Amino acid sequence: MSLELPAPVLCLASASPRRRDLLWQIGVPHKAVAADLDERALPGESPHDYVERLALEKAMSVRNRRERLPVLAADTAVVLEGTIYGKPVDRADALAMLGRLSGRVHQVITAVALATERSLEVRLSAASVRLRELTLAEREAYWQTGEPPGKAGGYAIQGFGAVFVESLSGSYTAVVGLPLAETAELLRAAGLAYWQGRGA
Repeated sequence: MSLELPAPVLCLASASPRRRDLLWQIGVPHKAVAADLDERALPGESPHDYVERLALEKAMSVRNRRERLPVLAADTAVVLEGTIYGKPVDRADALAMLGRLSGRVHQVITAVALATERSLEVRLSAASVRLRELTLAEREAYWQTGEPPGKAGGYAIQGFGAVFVESLSGSYTAVVGLPLAETAELLRAAGLAYWQGRGA
């Protein structure tokens, strides 16, 4: 006997299983549609403006495909001394990126946007993360897990990369990729309930 999931009340503009898990965690029935955009920062764009712009563009990109449900989108950037560290392009990039973050505090900034028929709203969340000193052997071994590709900053706090995190100040879910306090605020304002669907 299969359980029937509740009808979706939201469209998540993301292919990220982590963001889907977080939405299920707060009981929001949803479907997912990837937003395929150029994620390069614009010249002179600040990290806050960068994630905010991309979250809004992702939400509107899916909304403009005649999506009838409200569309939720998010974007996350890892920032060290004003430099944005996106997803590593290859092994060498990932090892170098983790080497720069090693033993230092960096910021993780996530924007979440909600596009409905009536409005387009966005919220920002920031956290500070300190990674312990990472040896080259550890970085090499971590690359072999297959986790760094597709992760801003080249690591996943909710995965194998958790062993690198010495301390965290701010929202854990923002570092994972979807700040739940800000997401709930947007949902409430749009009249969308959470805690209603069965968890994953």
